[in-house]
Amino acid sequence: MANQKWRFSKSRTRKRRSQYKIMTVKGATCPNCGSPMIYHHVCPECGFYRGKLAIEKNK
Repeated sequence: MANQKWRFSKSRTRKRRSQYKIMTVKGATCPNCGSPMIYHHVCPECGFYRGKLAIEKNK
């Protein structure tokens, strides 16, 4: 097992760990049906992507 060469202070360790947080997903509204969707993804409600039908949705 490796040994540390020097000890990091608590504040330095906690400063680094403060960056490990959950990022929120940026959302958009579908121009076709108006439901919320994720950028660069097919709309889960209507199946359209960039104005074209990408997947057939059963209603």
